[in-house]
Amino acid sequence: MTATVPYWVPTSPCGDGCLPTDAPGVSSITVMARGIMVGAALVTAPVLSAGWLLPRTWRTEMQRGYSRALLRCLGMKLTVDDQRLGRAEPAGVMVVAGHVSWTDVLVASAVAPANFVARADLLDWAVLGGLARRMRVVPIERARLRELPGTVDVVRERLQRGVRVMVFPEGTTWCGRAYGGFRPAMFQAAVDAECPVQPMAIRYENADGSLCTGPCFVGTETIGQSIRRILRQKNVEVKVRLAPLEEAGECRVDLAQRCERAVRGVETIDLAAHDIFDPAPELVTQAVGQIDTSPAMTA
Repeated sequence: MTATVPYWVPTSPCGDGCLPTDAPGVSSITVMARGIMVGAALVTAPVLSAGWLLPRTWRTEMQRGYSRALLRCLGMKLTVDDQRLGRAEPAGVMVVAGHVSWTDVLVASAVAPANFVARADLLDWAVLGGLARRMRVVPIERARLRELPGTVDVVRERLQRGVRVMVFPEGTTWCGRAYGGFRPAMFQAAVDAECPVQPMAIRYENADGSLCTGPCFVGTETIGQSIRRILRQKNVEVKVRLAPLEEAGECRVDLAQRCERAVRGVETIDLAAHDIFDPAPELVTQAVGQIDTSPAMTA
C-alpha cells in the first residue's frame, strides 16, 4: 500500500527528467580511481570526530579539508564568493541555502563545517549515514508535525552554545532550474536565539558556465545510483556565494523572506508562487491526531 504524503510535507516537482542525459563523462579508469579515493576518505572519517585527540580548531580545519578533498574525488571544483564585506561571522550562526543534492552538505562543510538539520532517514543510509552521525546531524521527521517544535528547540540550543547550524529551508531537493520557497518554521530557532543568519547560495555549473543538474538528487534514483552517476561527471564547478549576514529580528516569516531574497540574489520574492506552509503552534496540536491515526502512518 502506497503511503499518502501529508499535506504539510515539502514536495518537489523535479524528477528523473531533470537529470542530464548527454553530459560529458570521464573514463572508466577515472571513475574507478575516484571510487577508491572516496572509499579511502570514508574509512578515515572517524578521526574527524575524535574530539579527545584533536583541539576543536584543528578538527574544524580538518573537516573543511576533508570535505574539499571529497569534492575533488567526486570531480567537483569549488570556488567561493564572499560578499560579507569583511564582517566576522559570530560563533553561533544559522546558515541557510537552497537544496539540490546530498553533495550540498560537503560543499557547505568545505566552506565552514557545521551541524546540519537533515532528513532522519539519512542516518540509516549505508554510505553516508556514518558520516552524517559524525557531523552531528539534527534529524527531522517532516511527516511528523508534532516533532517540529522539539527540532526547533534543539537547533536553538545549539545556536545559543555557539554552534554553527545549517538548515535547508526548502525542505526537499530541487534540480536547480526550479526551486521552492523558504519555509519559516526553522527560522524560529534563530529568532529565539537572537543569532544572525548566513544566506549561502550554492550553484553547480558546467565548464561553459551553464547550470549543471548532474549533481541533483531528485526523482527515483537511490543514493547508490546517484553516487555512481556523480562519479562519472566531468568538469563540474560548484560556486558558493556568501551573502551578508541577516539579523534575526522578531518575525520568522520576515527573516525567511529576507534570506530567500539574499540566496536568490533578487529584490523581491513572489510569495504567491510558493504556497509556503508555516505551521503555527495550534496547527501542530491539531495535526497530532491526524498523524497518529491516518492510514498513511499506520500502513
